[in-house]
Parts: sequence; C-alpha cells; structure tokens
Amino acid sequence: MRLVTSRVVVLLVAWVGRSDAFGVVEPWRLVGRAISTTELFAEGSTITMPALSSTMKEGRVVSWLKSEGDAIEAGEAIMVVESDKADMDVEAFEDGFLAKIIVDEGGMAPVGEAVALIAETEADIPAVIAKFSGGGAAPAPAAPASSSNAGAPAASAQAPDCPFSQIDMPALSSTMKEGKVVSWLKSEGDAISAGEAIMVVESDKADMDVEAFEDGYLAAIITQEGESGAVGAPVALIAENEADIPKLQAYAATLSGGAPVAAAATAATPAMPAAAPKTPAAAAAAIASAKGAANGERVVASPLARKRAEELGLDLSTVAGTGPGGRVTAFDVEAAASGAAPAKKPAAAAGAAPAKSAWTPAPGVIAATPTARELAKKAKIDLSKIQGTGQFGRVTADDVRMATGEKKPERKSAAAPGQASVELPDGPVPMTGMQRAVSNNMVATLSTPEFRVSRDIIMDGFDALYQKLKPSGVTVSALLAKAVALAIEKHPIINSGFSEDAGGTILYKKDINIAMAVAIDGGLITPTLMYANERSVVELAENWKELVGKAKSGSLSPAEYNSGTFTISNMGMFGVTHFGAILPKGQGGILAVAATQEVIVPDSQAILGMKKVKKMSVTLTCDHRQIYGADAALFLKTLADIMENKLDLLK
Repeated sequence: MRLVTSRVVVLLVAWVGRSDAFGVVEPWRLVGRAISTTELFAEGSTITMPALSSTMKEGRVVSWLKSEGDAIEAGEAIMVVESDKADMDVEAFEDGFLAKIIVDEGGMAPVGEAVALIAETEADIPAVIAKFSGGGAAPAPAAPASSSNAGAPAASAQAPDCPFSQIDMPALSSTMKEGKVVSWLKSEGDAISAGEAIMVVESDKADMDVEAFEDGYLAAIITQEGESGAVGAPVALIAENEADIPKLQAYAATLSGGAPVAAAATAATPAMPAAAPKTPAAAAAAIASAKGAANGERVVASPLARKRAEELGLDLSTVAGTGPGGRVTAFDVEAAASGAAPAKKPAAAAGAAPAKSAWTPAPGVIAATPTARELAKKAKIDLSKIQGTGQFGRVTADDVRMATGEKKPERKSAAAPGQASVELPDGPVPMTGMQRAVSNNMVATLSTPEFRVSRDIIMDGFDALYQKLKPSGVTVSALLAKAVALAIEKHPIINSGFSEDAGGTILYKKDINIAMAVAIDGGLITPTLMYANERSVVELAENWKELVGKAKSGSLSPAEYNSGTFTISNMGMFGVTHFGAILPKGQGGILAVAATQEVIVPDSQAILGMKKVKKMSVTLTCDHRQIYGADAALFLKTLADIMENKLDLLK
C-alpha cells in the first residue's frame, strides 16, 4: 500500500534533480520510495507526473484546473491525474505562475516526466519557457538502485508469509530529510479505506494529512505520535487480511527494535463460547486496554467486534479484550453477551471530566493546516486568536475564512431531539427568465404616483349565484371578471392609461380585457380574458380554464398574457383578509380581491337586531395621474351594486 494526501500528491512522483538549465544534476531519491516534487530553480520549476500507487508506471492528465499564465497558490489543485487505480487531484506546494503545460489533457506521461513548468513571477514566464526549450530535457528518472527498497525489512528480520504493505515516512517537500508523526488518526487493528486520512505528519515546512491509497487494516504502528523518522523509513504496516495482524505486530517489533507484541492464546470449545484462558502477556494486555477505556481513550476493537457489539447492543468499553494489545475481538463480544466472560467495570464515573484528545500540540505551537497558515498569513490574522474546529482542535482553512468574513459560520441545528432538522436554501440563486421579467415590470412602476381605495362587498347573493352556476363549469374567477368588466363600462377612466406624449395624455381603451394574476412554478403570469364585458360568463369560464392550462404548461401566446387593460389579483383562496396590489406597467388600475368572511351586522328586522352576512374586502390601486379618488370610489360603488343587487347581469 502506498499513501498520499491531497497535498502530498504532487510530491509523490519520482526523482528530483537540480540544474540551471532544467537538466538533471546529481539526482537523488528516497530509499525505495518513488517520490517527486516541484523542482525549484533560479527562475522556475517543473511539475512531474506523480506516482499515485506502488504499481503506477505512467499516468494520464485528465484535466488541467489552471491555464497557462494563471497564478497558483500553495495548496491549490492544479490538475487531475489518472493512474492505474484512481483519479487524484495534484496540488501546488508553493506559489507561482503556470508558465507552460507540457502534457495536454488526455496525454500520457511516464512517472517522473515533466508535465508543466512553473515560474516564480509572471515576468519570468518567457525566460522559464525559453530555458526549458533550449536548455535540455526535463528531469528524467534515475535507474532504480539495486540495493534495497524503501522500508525494506532489516536483513536480520524475516518478513511474515502473508500479504501486507509498508507505510514509509513521506517526503512533504524537496528539503525534507525527516518527519515527525504529529498524530495517528487510526488505531492498530482499525480498518482503513482508500482516501481516508490515517495520520498527520510534520515536515520542515508544514503539517499534512496522509491518506491511505488502498484498503486494509492498520496492523502495527512503528513510529509513535511525537516520534520522528527519516524520509523513507517505515512508520506502519498494513495488513490485507485482519487475521494476519498478530504476525505483522510481531514483525513490526523487529523493525522498531522492540520486543514482539505478545499474542493472546485463546481456546474455544464447539459446545459453548466459554472464556478462553489467557497467557500472562494477554492478561496484561487486557488490563492495559481496560485502563485505557477508563481514561476515556478509544476502545481498540476489530470491525467485526464493533458490528456484533452494535447488533447485540453491547458497550465495547465494558468488554475485556483478549486480542493483540488488549484488542476486543468478535469472540470477546460473544462471550460478554452470553455472560461467559467477565465484563469491564464502567469506564468513567458520572461527572468525570471528558476525555482529552490523543494528541496535543507542544507548548507554544499552534495546530493549523498548511492552507490555514497561508490564508492567515495573507489576511494578517493571528492564528492563536482563531478557535480551531478541525481534528484535535486544529485550525482549518474554513476557520480562517470565517474569521475574515469570507465564509459564514456553520450554525449547528437547533432541532429538538428526535426531529429532523430542516435544510433551508441559502445563498444566491439565479432568477429564471419569467422571474426577471416580473421583477423588471415591478420596478418600471415605481415612478408611478398611485393610491389605494378599499371597500367591503356583501357576498351572500354572489355566492348563491356561483353555487347555482357551478355545475355549468362557471368559476369565481369568471364571475369576478364579468362583474369588473361591467363596472368599467360605467367608468371608462379606470380602463385608461397615461402617456407622456404632448406633456401628458390619457389613453382610453375601448376593449375591456381583464388580466388575472396566476402564480405558477417559478413565476407569475397574467392570462387575459379578452372582451370580458361582451361575453357570457359561461364562455368566460371555458376560456379561463383553457388559459390556466396553457399558463401551467408554458404555452401561452404573447397576446394571451400581455394584452390586459385592467388586472385582478385574487388571493381570497389563501385566506388573505386584506392586501394591496402593485400597479402593472401601462395600466390605470388593479383590483386586489381578498377572502370572504362571515361577519355580524346590525339588522332592524332580526329578532336580536343583528344578522350574519358574508363580506369580501377589495382594494383598488390606481394611477393618480389620470384617475382621481372620486373615480375609484364611484367604480367600487358600481362594482358592489352589481355583485350585491344586479346579479342578473352576470348570468
């Protein structure tokens, strides 16, 4: 298994050579580990094809995320490379400018071959290109040494006969000679997946996460947290099979110079899962595991043990482990569940202090990711003033962005226990064409001097008429359009518009076309009932049904939605009791229709002197340049008279 990180990818290639003309001089390599880095020269550097796996011989450039001439920053992804196993982003480790792309998208290149040139400054780009073109070939891989591979076991150590791989200390920069393991993000025995961060390494320049490139189990940790190791030296062993972990732990002890880990001798009878007798070494390991759990540390258990414990509802911290290093095995879980094995005492008493993380930075050291340090440096922010939210309290790039205001803080869900949190939309969303049109039309009327007049209309007779005509397909919308059109006949000024021509002109319109606002998915549109005063209410109802269908399907013709001379906005079906509408562009009036409500009114003929009636509130918005308050009031009076007393006109 070979390990990379998103930031280390660009470093895991082949060999580095220094030259004043982009040629190789004194090539060096890490023992057995093929690595590569951005090769720094006086005026520029090369980016070589990275080795993304131990079997990779060549790679294909899937895409360039930057173009020639673009500025690049440390930690910024600049290309995507496809190996024999996966696609991975390659990030820049230092700032500069992408001077020239040597291998275009889709092109192949052997591991270690130059794929791009980087200039320190924008002004150096022509010189860097010229020097590379005329000064020799790009750095080429040196012949592999015939001595030994990276992290090869010592001559005196016999490698176990099982499939495994070795994690070596990665080279995080061209000047790095050794690295320190800041923290292990996985414990011995844990299953690991490709792309999962398993440790944090500190180099001479930055801290970086190291990710697994293949699946397996972290069998043995050779270099512990806080310890340093030379570049290329083994730091851990990865087992392909969980059953091989004890062998590899014993082998790891020979690599690190320590004594082999004592494996627990277990015996199980087919009849019942009785507790197995322990050797003294295994018993000591189980006691150490119990103490670790009592101190709030992570319980070391196999994946199968965790799965069985979850199925059985068993707390792993109460199970005594008999595996290597006190590791809890599936057998331990089964035994504890059946009562055949003693369980641990509770890990911590109530009220005990919360467990501390497995790693804390040295005094005076601020734990932060490399990108966070770069961002803080550019923003001139003191990292010690930022609360880290990363693993082990490390300051992340997002923490810095939130400190500068570039990113909004992530608010924790306040949903009650057992209730799912509601995800609401956030951030800018482009408007649709219809939404932009509505917005522009609303803005266009802001300069119009308008006023509003409201009136209540008794709806008992109107509702009775609607119930009578409803079987014929007549709708409330059709009845309202007919009533408004008949009222406009008596007050044509309400149907007029205003023109700036000749210093001010009233535009009368002989046709009464009633537009009615309809809310549809993604916007608002106003289908129009043409010549509403001249047509029967049944015909208007049929036409309205057709128009609404077209509006919802988006098939209205322009003449069917932009030819209105007066508009009705009806929100009564939503229970709205009163509202005012914005005047459409080019029209003199719009009527806002609210919901019908039952109210008590005085009645001298009633036994108690009161009666219950249905009332509806309507509000007329008018252009005050040609329509006056008296005009609006008289129009509403006529409309109320038609809807209350002259219902025969609507049939």
